[in-house]
Amino acid sequence: MSKGTRLHPAAIFFNFIKVLRESIFALVLGFITFKGDSFFYFILVASILLLMLLVYSALSWYRYTYRIEDEELRIEYGIFIRKKRFISKNRIQSIDLTAGIIHRIFKLTKVQIETAGTGTGAEASLKAVKTAEGERLRTELKAAKIPTVNSIEEAPKTDHPSAKITFKCLFIAGSTSGGIGVIFALLAFVFSEVEQFIPERFYDNTIEWVVGLSILFLIGLIIIFLILGWVLGIAGTVIKYGNFTITKNYDELFITRGLLEKKQLTIPLKRVQAVGIQESIIRQPLGYVTVFAEVAGGSMDKGEDFSTVLFPIMKKDEVVDFLEKFLPTHAAGAKDITPLPKRARKFYLLRSVLPMLIIAGGIVYFLPQFSWVPIVLVAGSLYLGFLRHNAGGYQLDGDRLMIRYRVLNKITMIMYHKRIQAFEKSQHMVHRSQKLASMQISIIGKFGVGKHYKLRELEEKDVDYLSDWYSYRS
Repeated sequence: MSKGTRLHPAAIFFNFIKVLRESIFALVLGFITFKGDSFFYFILVASILLLMLLVYSALSWYRYTYRIEDEELRIEYGIFIRKKRFISKNRIQSIDLTAGIIHRIFKLTKVQIETAGTGTGAEASLKAVKTAEGERLRTELKAAKIPTVNSIEEAPKTDHPSAKITFKCLFIAGSTSGGIGVIFALLAFVFSEVEQFIPERFYDNTIEWVVGLSILFLIGLIIIFLILGWVLGIAGTVIKYGNFTITKNYDELFITRGLLEKKQLTIPLKRVQAVGIQESIIRQPLGYVTVFAEVAGGSMDKGEDFSTVLFPIMKKDEVVDFLEKFLPTHAAGAKDITPLPKRARKFYLLRSVLPMLIIAGGIVYFLPQFSWVPIVLVAGSLYLGFLRHNAGGYQLDGDRLMIRYRVLNKITMIMYHKRIQAFEKSQHMVHRSQKLASMQISIIGKFGVGKHYKLRELEEKDVDYLSDWYSYRS
């Protein structure tokens, strides 16, 4: 492939939309600010600027070419100043394909290429190529890392394990996602921003009308909002994780997901720093968990969360088989976990209940008619503290460490000694008198940012033992 290839002409539209999105605030401000005769001139200037942006997008597309030559991806771009970027195949860590709604209409895909040095943005991003071309690029750029025919014949197992989420699991994931809380928080934020524009008389009349309603009507209204939030949570989960499929191909994992925007993520196994199992408060009684991985590097262009979901939801007793199939090194054995000492429980209860006592005092002072609320808050916080203490513990098996803790959801992290970047022991005066200590373990996470896991109030001798294990002290 010696001749440079241009992106699909749809890239002009994507470039234009990107620049327009960055300028949307100024355009909206202009529509609000300018009135009368000045509004006509604003429209004229805005139209000229939009035309210039469209021309700029077209020229950027025309001057952007790529080709594969001498084991490198070579990209040339720039309208007035020509820039060249050479990316060696050996430096490429992952190649992700993403197809939004417009991409899928025209059978296009976006190719994002990441290397070990990738930061906030991808090393290279081909915004619009034909889907077949994107697949061909990924195959050709990763060809050097696929085992040869001889090595495949010698391997004891050559199949590529795969798992796909069922609609039943997808529905359960949406129903128990807790997205309703996010929706209500978003609505509360929007209301707080819009409230200043609401006339005071209208606001007061609305409050009086709501207060005058019957209790049954208010309960019915709340139930309707809860059902609406529940439905929206299911819809959001189905859209995000629809057709979720994970496939292992030699030393990489391929994840495909999304109904409206189809994403194909590539995860090199050597970049997996830790594997996590999350049990939310809602899903734990039902026996369902989420399996995720902490992957080093990556870029914000992926649009992913700070942890990469390996499977959105599965039964807890299926996790070991899942890990044996896709990440056998992280499949934790049946060895018992070392729990937190019983004398540590008071620390967990105190930390959990103290903030609620302050909130409860404020409610009793300012809203005495709701004096029953503090009782519920304090009881709930005490129960949460009890759960946090019961969940805590660790398991050490050779070079593999598993720690378990709870903030709101119960998290189990499985990692190897060579992936741990730092180990910290901390103690205060009360800890020393009780022969307790806390530890913090750090690994590399997304975007090169550190991920920290803290386990509080362990036996002091256990923390010292783990510290010696990390430091290779006998």
